[in-house]
Amino acid sequence: MATKLFESLTVGPIHSRRLGSSLGINLLPKRGKICSFDCIYCECGWNKDHTLDKAVPSAEDVEKALTEKALQLNKEGIRVDSITFSGNGEPTVHPEFAKIVDITIAIRDKYLRQAKVSVLSNASMIWKKEVRDALMKVDNPILKIDCTDESVLRAVNRPNQRYSLSQTIENLRKFNGNFILQTIFLLILTYF
Repeated sequence: MATKLFESLTVGPIHSRRLGSSLGINLLPKRGKICSFDCIYCECGWNKDHTLDKAVPSAEDVEKALTEKALQLNKEGIRVDSITFSGNGEPTVHPEFAKIVDITIAIRDKYLRQAKVSVLSNASMIWKKEVRDALMKVDNPILKIDCTDESVLRAVNRPNQRYSLSQTIENLRKFNGNFILQTIFLLILTYF
């Protein structure tokens, strides 16, 4: 499987069909992957293949890198439509995720006012109140449920920690519809 890891804390901006000019933030290791799922289709590859680097940036590292990037983009006149948390795995597993969201919103408000803050998440951590509260602060919490059949979900997403589909759905209800549901269409063929 070909894989793609992001080797810097900020990426882009790149053009995204759904988010426009997107400045990525990778809260995970530069040469590793940390994810609560091990999806069979992940562009970053499987967790077992990227275990050598486990170092995550601190909130202060993120603040410094994002401020420098925002100043550079302003100087060059480059528009950013979205500051997007994605990266090498699941961004909400970062131990300082909630603090980093607050820092990002403050930097956005100061330097990139037109940008929305987006998070691409597998929703596996929304059982944690501090993660859920942080996601409720961003403009675009893009949360994933690939399948409503738990056995298929476990086969495709392969959760590697505490995960309950029913609990995830209950926690999504707490967003009162203020999130974007991301899913994948699966074609399951059976042969007789």
